Amino acid sequence: MQRREFLAATAAAALAGTAPVRAGAQPLPNLPWRPERPVTIIVPWAAGGSTDQMARIVAAELENAIGQRFVVVNQPGASGSIGTRNALEAPRDGLTWAAGAAVDVGCYKVLGLLDTELKDWHLFLAVANVNIVVANPNSGFRDFGQLLEALKARGQSIGVSTAGVSSAGHNFMEAIRAATGIQYRHATYDGGAPATVAAVSGEVPVGAVLLVEAAEMIKARRLIPLAVQAEQPVTLAGYGEIPSIRRWIPDIPAPLNYFGIWVPKGVPEPVVQTMSRVWEERIANSQRLKDYAAQRAALFTPLHGQQAYDEAWKMVRQTAWLYYDGGKARISPDTVGIQRL
Repeated sequence: MQRREFLAATAAAALAGTAPVRAGAQPLPNLPWRPERPVTIIVPWAAGGSTDQMARIVAAELENAIGQRFVVVNQPGASGSIGTRNALEAPRDGLTWAAGAAVDVGCYKVLGLLDTELKDWHLFLAVANVNIVVANPNSGFRDFGQLLEALKARGQSIGVSTAGVSSAGHNFMEAIRAATGIQYRHATYDGGAPATVAAVSGEVPVGAVLLVEAAEMIKARRLIPLAVQAEQPVTLAGYGEIPSIRRWIPDIPAPLNYFGIWVPKGVPEPVVQTMSRVWEERIANSQRLKDYAAQRAALFTPLHGQQAYDEAWKMVRQTAWLYYDGGKARISPDTVGIQRL
């Protein structure tokens, strides 16, 4: 399968049923903020990946609830920090949002990629995704145990595709490295979709991505799922059970990886009030998001406000110190208030 064909197929699967206006849907009445112009949601990764999939569904629901267009724009580069920077530096009028994994926003400063912290943003979370290691069928790896032995013996020669430094897949591989001492050759891409297609095409033998990104290729038997970063095995509809990494590495952390959209603090309060109400009345009841999560073995987690921050903070703390201990961080996490677990 060619890269362009894969990205198109992935985007089409994600967008199925996400027409801008749902039959019978009406904007919520008496909202304190009703934007007069279209709202931009910047996805700082390539089209077709997990953030892109989630953001386009959320955008459609927001359009229905608020009665204004929400336009998703892909701005990949520098592990998501370029697009996130553009949202951070945009006018604080509520018309420019960013999307992605909350752990990225919480770790950019530690990595030296962007001068921002989790507390700088109003968080609106939609789903929690599961990390997975997958293998090309011609790689010779049929389970994670085989890959682990190969990584111990000749890790630097085994390419592992991820969406880049600070991506979910990279975080997973760093957790494996920290727990076992293995090495690997890090092959970085501009998003989870191109990282997945690299494994499908055989450009690399192994990929570390999100299950939502690899789900269709797993079901099509174009990729072999080796292990998920979860406390228990995960069942993927249309495929079956995928074993937990804890079968081989019992003590490896398995925090939830929350995805959503966010806007910098400093926007007018009516913007936050409106989105909070939309999250409680529409997003929390979104059948589209529920179906998306169920079909791709994700968790439906419509959180906002302090609860969203508290949940996202758990993975930020674990991941920031993982970077520091692995020599990837530019500064010590405790200098920006991230205490070791």
